[in-house]
This record gives sequence, structure tokens and C-alpha cells, in this order.
Amino acid sequence: MAKTLFEKIWDTHVVKTIDGGPAVLYIDKHFIHEVTSPQAFAGLKKRGISVFRPKQIVATADHNVPTIHQELPIKEELSRLQVDTLKKNCAEFGIELYGLGHPFQGIVHVIGPELGITQPGMTIVCGDSHTSTHGAFGSIAFGIGTSEVEMVMATQCLLQTKPKLMRINVEGKLNNGVVSKDIILYIIAQISAAGATGFAVEFAGSAIRALSMEARMTICNMSIEMGARCGMIAPDETTFHYLKGRLFAPQGINFDEKIAYWSTLYSDEAAKFDKEININAADIEPMITYGTNPGMGIGVSGHVPELSEINEKEKPSFEKSLLYMGLQPGTNIKGKKVDYVFIGSCTNSRIEDLRMVASFVKGKKKADNVEVWVVPGSKQVEKQAIEEGINKIFEEAGFNLRQPGCSACLGMNEDKIPAGKYCISTSNRNFEGRQGPNARTMLASPLTAAAAAITGEVTDVRELI
Repeated sequence: MAKTLFEKIWDTHVVKTIDGGPAVLYIDKHFIHEVTSPQAFAGLKKRGISVFRPKQIVATADHNVPTIHQELPIKEELSRLQVDTLKKNCAEFGIELYGLGHPFQGIVHVIGPELGITQPGMTIVCGDSHTSTHGAFGSIAFGIGTSEVEMVMATQCLLQTKPKLMRINVEGKLNNGVVSKDIILYIIAQISAAGATGFAVEFAGSAIRALSMEARMTICNMSIEMGARCGMIAPDETTFHYLKGRLFAPQGINFDEKIAYWSTLYSDEAAKFDKEININAADIEPMITYGTNPGMGIGVSGHVPELSEINEKEKPSFEKSLLYMGLQPGTNIKGKKVDYVFIGSCTNSRIEDLRMVASFVKGKKKADNVEVWVVPGSKQVEKQAIEEGINKIFEEAGFNLRQPGCSACLGMNEDKIPAGKYCISTSNRNFEGRQGPNARTMLASPLTAAAAAITGEVTDVRELI
């Protein structure tokens, strides 16, 4: 029987199906961090049980860590407590921790792929919604709640209901200045922030196959922002080449054997999806959000919608969003002054992202009115950026290259955007207060963010390259 990529992986991981209920799904890899694990560990202690398979859990500190002076004690009391608690719990339960000071420390969804821990055909979970990132390798990867974190720790399994299946095909060649972040922002703008609710989404088509692994991770990272349970892309030669030689990837003959299996992970020609969407890559221009959810996005040459363009039921939330953002219906987004530029997060903090920005800003200076934070996704990315001289390019441009962490993606650490200020961000969410109380966030690609850093305003990067 013909199967989709999702079904091939799901079917091999179902331990048991409960009549009229969910499936017991085996989990290959469990990533944890300091925010959603303390309650799970406390639950295990209360019940007097151990972690069932500690070798299949990898921990890191990312959400609460400072991105300057990481050698010093964390200033914020709650952040320090959470990071210290993770350290104690991992030591007590025998779990590998890549904490502050470790050469592998970084954002959980950056270190998994770069270390070769993330592999095709796996089931992967983490107490973090952007676990969908790992689906770029042809795995089923999704975020879970704290009680589910405890469940996986105790049993290495999870109760899950099989989602509906959607395929989004992006065909054709991308225009100049358009990158993977623009693809996913365009898709979300087309189908809305709830358009894939209840679905596992496979991204396919010639434009997707042409992307690098790091670009594919950006696409899958934000699949959750349209309501999807997970996002995934079939593994291919690009995937295999990326994984080869990485520390925890299979080596030698084992790698060749794995490729033989990984090469079977694709949706069969006759496989059935509950829904299919077709996108023409040529229709996509550099994107930017204007509102307070990732679905409120437009092409950078466009305008904030008029009230007449908005569905009657959505008008109250639309008006509330614009009031928060300080924008008027019908106004052009291009030329809007910005105060901060944040390049980082699990969406766009990999070495390819930093190279892209460095290539664009080399020989240029940032605008005087803008503060620019560039935050690598891991110690390895930071090390590579320094070895390649990217740090010098940023320094000469007036950009502030910080240390690894989630940083200004969310107001959970010291890197907050001040109230009322506009920040063009390469992160994944623009909710009210996401980057700090009353901060105003506009999501964009690393290229569009870099263009704003140089000009001091929302800019069409195509005019500068």
C-alpha cells in the first residue's frame, strides 16, 4: 500500500494502538532544556522512579542564558535558578548536559542537527514548540507539554493521536533576494496562523529540494506557526551530505547502511494526503510581518491591509493588533523606521544565516538609529564565525555579535526589546510582548533584517543587491 513519508515513520514507531483512542508512540530522541524540564523531573522524584532511557535524552541550556559575559553568574534570579536546576537534575538522573561553558552548548534545535544527533526516520520530541525544526531531516518531530516530558522520561513512549496529512508543494525558482524564511512567511500569510491546525505538513516541490539543510530547517521550524503538529521534508543527497562526518551521525559502513534505509523515506507516488496546496516560488517576494501573529505578513513592497480587505469576524483582532503595533491600515510597510535588529533564534542563527548577513553587510555600516544584535545558535556556530572572520565583518559594520542562546526571540532572559521600540527579527513569533513588554516585532529573513540594519528602516533588499 502506498504511504506518505509521515506514515512510513509513524507506522514503524507505533507500539500499540488503543481501541478508539490514541497510539502509544515510541520516541527515539528526547531533547530537554531548562524551562520545561524542572516540573517533569519533580514528578519523577515524587513517584520515586528513574529516567527509563537517559542515553536517549540530550539536555542544553538556551532559553534563560545571557548572551554576554556567560562566564559570570546569571543576573536574573529565575533564569539562574532554572539553569542551576537543570544542571542538578541531569547530574542526578545521568543525562548528558551541554550547559554553559560546554563547547556543544546552544539552542536545542541548532545543536541537535549540527552534532548529527538528529537523523532521518526518527521520532523526536522536546518541551518546546519549535521541535518541528528537526523534521527537515525527514523525521517526525514535535513539541510536547511538561506532563508529556515526564511521560517520555519515564517510558520513552508517548500517547499520540495520528494527525491529518497535508502536503505543500513549492515549485519553481525563487527570485533574487528571496530566501527560505520568505517562503514560510508567505505560506503562513496565505493560509493563516491556523491554516494547518491538526495536520502534519510535508513540504515538497522543486523549490524545497533546491534548499540547503539549514534553509529547510527554517521552513520546518515555523510550520508550528500555521498550527501544524509538525513539518517535514523528505531526506535526499543534501541531507546525507550534511550529516556525513558529524560527531554523533553513523560512521563508515554504518553510515552507508543508514543511507540505504533513509533513501526509502519519501511519499510514494500514489500516497494520499488529506489536503494539498500548490505554491509558485516566483510569486514570493521578501516578506515582513506587520501584526501580532506570524500570519499577518505581506511582501515588503506591499501595504498594511485596509479594513475593507479584512473579514468582518477578524476586524476586532486586526484593529487591536495594529493599535499595539502603532500602524495604520493601508500604509506602506517599506520605509518604516526601526530601532532594533535581531538576527538569531532557532529559526535563523546557524552559520549559513550568519554568512548570508556577513556577505551582505561587508564594507557597509549600520544606521546610527539602529542597535543590531547577532546571536549565534551555538558555541560551534560562534567558533566557526570567528574562524571565518565573520565577527570582524560584523564589528566593522557596527553589529554586536553576542554569545549563544535564545536571546531576544522571547522575553525570558536579559535580551529584551524596550517598550514601544520596533525590532526587525529573524525569530519565529511576533506575539504581543514576545520580545519584551510592549515591544513591537516585525518578522523577516536575515537578508531583510540586514538591509534594515544598514538603512535604519524597512527596506526591499532587492534594491541593494
